[in-house]
Amino acid sequence: MKWIDTHTHLYQPAFDGDRQEAMARCAEAGVDLLLLPNIDVESIPRVHDMMATWPDRCRGMMGLHPCHVGEGWESELAAIEVALNAPAVDSPWVAVGEVGLDLHWDTSNLEAQQEALRIQLGWAKDRGLPVVIHVRKAFEELFDVLDEAMDDRLTGVVHCFTGGLDEARHILDYPGWMLGIGGVSTYKNGGLDKVLPHVPMERIILETDSPYLSPVPHRGNRNESSYVPLVGQRVADLTGLSVEDVAQQTTANAVKLFGLQSHLEG
Repeated sequence: MKWIDTHTHLYQPAFDGDRQEAMARCAEAGVDLLLLPNIDVESIPRVHDMMATWPDRCRGMMGLHPCHVGEGWESELAAIEVALNAPAVDSPWVAVGEVGLDLHWDTSNLEAQQEALRIQLGWAKDRGLPVVIHVRKAFEELFDVLDEAMDDRLTGVVHCFTGGLDEARHILDYPGWMLGIGGVSTYKNGGLDKVLPHVPMERIILETDSPYLSPVPHRGNRNESSYVPLVGQRVADLTGLSVEDVAQQTTANAVKLFGLQSHLEG
């Protein structure tokens, strides 16, 4: 089976001691393509390095994470746009991300987060790229922005989806949008057992968000991209499909959303 981890921070310092080994474990698990979301200016060279080291197995995206929308965010966003416009090693960026809204840690900068998000949604539209959305304790505020910005040029995924059925349906009302499903789906009280049976498999992609949010039985420890099949098995259990069908469909969904046709053909 072939899997794609559509959202992993394997470039982060948490893997500096064993990144090569983590990539080997991905290969053993059938996770043969990793999509790397940028978070701020400092992470840009790390994303580049992974793409250069594993050009056939890593693709990058470029954006400013909402938790990094702080003082001077406008200049940081300008630097990230420069990177977005520059060639990404030998492969193009596959998305604008990771962007969005996060009101868990700080609610005082909501307006700045929303403005940064609007700007980056514009980047995605102008470049014909999907957008990868992070949202935490901010679905209502996110929908305010997305509903206003939505047109036939804007597509994407709400990654690490943790909302309920109402939030899922709102997202799925956007043509071509996906839900990114990760380790939370394996948690006893994660809530996705009440959502996933009602979501068409054509609208789901899989991710780890490593090194965060490890699936059971690794919860509480560092997450890594080789755990994607554990998420796939949980989705299969909740939807009544075979794990082979989940692997095939979610891979095809990721290929379609992120323009990875050459990967599927390979």
